[in-house]
Amino acid sequence: MDLETGVYQNYAKKESWRTVLILAYQSLGVVYGDLSTSPLYVYKSTFEEDIQHSETNEEIYGVLSFVFWTLTLVPLLKYVFIVLRADDNGEGGTFALYSLLCRHARVNSLPNCQLADEELIEYKKDSIGLAPQSSFGSSLKSSLEKHRVLQRFLLVLALIGTCMVIGDGILTPAISVFSAVSGLELSMSKEHHKYVEVPVACIILIGLFALQHYGTHRVGFLFAPVVLVWLLCISAIGLYNITHWNPHVYQALSPYYMYKFFRKTQRGGWMSLGGILLCITGSEAMFADLGHFSQLSIKIAFTFLVYPSLILAYLGQAAYLSQHHIIESDYRIGFYVSVPEKLRWPVLVIAILAAVVGSQAIITGTFSIIKQCSSLGCFPRVKIIHTSSKIHGQIYIPEINWLLMVLCLAVTVGFRDTRRMGNASGLAVITVMLVTTCLMSLVIVLCWQKSVFLAIGFVFFFGTIEALYFTASLTKFLEGAWVPIALAFIFLIIMCVWHYGTLKKYEFDVQNKVSINWLLSLGPSLGIVRVRGIGLVHTELVSGIPAIFSHFVTNLPAFHQVLVFLCIKSVPVPHVKPEERFLIGHIGPREYRLYRCIVRYGYRDVHKDDMEFEKDLVCSIAEFIQSESVAPGSVNEDLVKDDDKMTVVGTCSSHTEGVQMREDDADKIEAAGPSELKEIWSPPPVIKLRKRVRFIVPKSPEIDTGAREELQELMEAREAGIAYILGHSYVKAKQGSSLIKKLVINYGYEFLRRNSRLSTYALSVPHASTLEVGMIYHV
Repeated sequence: MDLETGVYQNYAKKESWRTVLILAYQSLGVVYGDLSTSPLYVYKSTFEEDIQHSETNEEIYGVLSFVFWTLTLVPLLKYVFIVLRADDNGEGGTFALYSLLCRHARVNSLPNCQLADEELIEYKKDSIGLAPQSSFGSSLKSSLEKHRVLQRFLLVLALIGTCMVIGDGILTPAISVFSAVSGLELSMSKEHHKYVEVPVACIILIGLFALQHYGTHRVGFLFAPVVLVWLLCISAIGLYNITHWNPHVYQALSPYYMYKFFRKTQRGGWMSLGGILLCITGSEAMFADLGHFSQLSIKIAFTFLVYPSLILAYLGQAAYLSQHHIIESDYRIGFYVSVPEKLRWPVLVIAILAAVVGSQAIITGTFSIIKQCSSLGCFPRVKIIHTSSKIHGQIYIPEINWLLMVLCLAVTVGFRDTRRMGNASGLAVITVMLVTTCLMSLVIVLCWQKSVFLAIGFVFFFGTIEALYFTASLTKFLEGAWVPIALAFIFLIIMCVWHYGTLKKYEFDVQNKVSINWLLSLGPSLGIVRVRGIGLVHTELVSGIPAIFSHFVTNLPAFHQVLVFLCIKSVPVPHVKPEERFLIGHIGPREYRLYRCIVRYGYRDVHKDDMEFEKDLVCSIAEFIQSESVAPGSVNEDLVKDDDKMTVVGTCSSHTEGVQMREDDADKIEAAGPSELKEIWSPPPVIKLRKRVRFIVPKSPEIDTGAREELQELMEAREAGIAYILGHSYVKAKQGSSLIKKLVINYGYEFLRRNSRLSTYALSVPHASTLEVGMIYHV
């Protein structure tokens, strides 16, 4: 199945109630697994050290009041009713907000952007391009466009949030699984328990990461039922505890108990907020996973099921603890003690399954956000495997998966308790929320064109709440909170070094590109022998001739009869529609057979494999030749540098009425003769098959003779085969550079480049068809 055809199904959904309810049900397993397991460790982490449970119940009632209002104000009010509206063409998350701001303020971290990109359908959504109504919005927009420092600050802010999400992908599986397994402590002595809890948690985590390469879709049908059963389970237990132990516990929902809590506990109560904060861990997933569902479905699932279930669970735990003040050991304040004894083992099994589901969701989210960073040039290229041919967005990254597993096991073995894990996870969660609040304030002014006072009010109200939790989490720096800071710092350095090196490399390409006049002066043969076949020269440039080509033609006496300068780039939108995928143009006169092809992908798009991509590329060039012949100048054209006229051409599936390409097996097996080159296909080592290529051209309108000859030559070249010419660059800091630049370029960027995938990794280019040309870049 073509993945591209499924990319836009979210936008074509009929918002019937049946569809919405099905999506709401499915979102339980993907979005709410982490959030729904928070009752396992919130009370335990809160009462671990800073405050004690007393007979006055002021502490437990105060914590309950904080949990209720935090769940109400942050996930319900902030995310469900405000942040979810700031989607980027249906996509959510930190990078979606950044992409939205980049398009409205005309700020872009990608160097090879073009005016033609702004004509994309998703780029022109809503009121993009219009000046904000307020004078402050206009001045803010112009300041962002003029000052590079502000642009870099905006990028770093988005990267900090991204790094904390990656850190959360390490910490959430550890604390979720460890807390679920901690239920074993009630069925064995403490001496035996400490030797069982950590190994069991590690075995579950190893199994979880080892199964990632199978893909979510193979076990995904179990996710929603598991979370649904878990939510109904904690709701029922909560109702039982409320009615059996303390029916009046609901009175503690009053904010007055928060005041009484602080009045009694003072500094200890403030420091314990780091544990209370864990009740909203996983809230960011509602926004980050928006692309897989609809706003309405996520709102319904949270408002009518997840939110009430969590409130009942916390009320039930508080009701039980309000009548049990004798703490026999340090773990009796946890979740499982409030579970009726006969139900503990079944609840333990369901809790472990729910923790695995929650961990799976955050791991998948980590893969997704790293892919987005890589697409926007902020992370080294990694191997991305699409685990489902039907469900868009389900990916697996082997290198990241094993790195996450090692770090997750290190956290589990190193900490061995929920207190320090909770301190680490809490800081990561609240940092992401603070970044979202800051970016949302800019979205309110620049994108929604609302009053600056509304943005200030948003930042002041939610920023104050989150800053209170953030400062409380920072006090636990030496007790686990240093972990997300250290992880975020390492990932941020990697991202900044890669982004800086990529920009410098592109600047070198632009400064050293060859003029088209030089190329045209060589004549139609380019001064060399033209042999059969198609040569794809991969370049990052969207205009001009790369220096790698002049280096190539001066060292080799022959080149292909059809030459295509291929640029594969990302644009700051989540998806590019198939009919807008290619920008194609001639370089020089038609008889030169030189083309420039720019392939545009969104940061969440699926890159096709080599055979399907080759077919789309050749077919799109043929469609360009036919359209230029029929009505030259009538197609959608944009002028870019060096006077190349670029025409928007879609993939084969998007222009079914245009030129189509067919590849048929030859009727009989024959080897390539000495007088002509044929494309040889050899899946088995002995039998060689030849593919015959033919273009199906629509009968009307008629095309001229020159275009037919051009199509014929393209067809012959495709039969002869395609060769990829790749640049293998070694980037060095030029003489006179500062010591920091030399360290960053010569060691940091070079190390990342050597250990990352090639720039055409997404095409799965066959090695037999690849020719690499080495060059040294002094930047």
